[in-house]
Amino acid sequence: MPSVHASRALRLGAVFALLFAAQQLGGAALIKAKAALAPVLIDEAWERVLAAGGGVHRPWPWADTWPVARLRFPARGVELPVLHGDGGNSLAFAPGRTLASAPLGSEGVSVIGGHRDTHFAILQNLAQGEPLELQLISGVWRRYRITDIRIADATRENLSPAGGGEELLLVTCYPFDALRAGGPLRYVVSARPVATGAQVYDI
Repeated sequence: MPSVHASRALRLGAVFALLFAAQQLGGAALIKAKAALAPVLIDEAWERVLAAGGGVHRPWPWADTWPVARLRFPARGVELPVLHGDGGNSLAFAPGRTLASAPLGSEGVSVIGGHRDTHFAILQNLAQGEPLELQLISGVWRRYRITDIRIADATRENLSPAGGGEELLLVTCYPFDALRAGGPLRYVVSARPVATGAQVYDI
């Protein structure tokens, strides 16, 4: 028969185990709540950007990123926000524009990066010739068409092929089913405006 001290120790151990489990479950619930709430807050911030015609509108007060565009894959029924910057804090919530690239919707090469196992998993299903649409801070949507899909080694080559004019690159890690992230290969989807010049249309 266990002693009083042994019984008390068992009870204390059980209490601590329950408290630890509750803390872990609470943390998991909090993470899920954040994951569900973040897209709503980002969408609301984008509406503020559109209403103001630009500017920095953070989805939550301590966010170090904010929406700068909206990307749509009309043939797939998918629409995604595009955030400022492509660091880890941005890509956890949505694709992000590489700050060293050209401004979205302008002459030059604009790059949007995203994680292969979340928002940019869709890239593996795209085909050359498919349309893309990008909403800018002015509220207008620009039409693009996929002109090339390739795998690039980021340590050996420039992700952007030579050529002038406006180009949009969607970039993610490759292969899509890799067990470990961080390799040198990139899956690069290139798109060009449907027509030359600044052809835009309103939705």
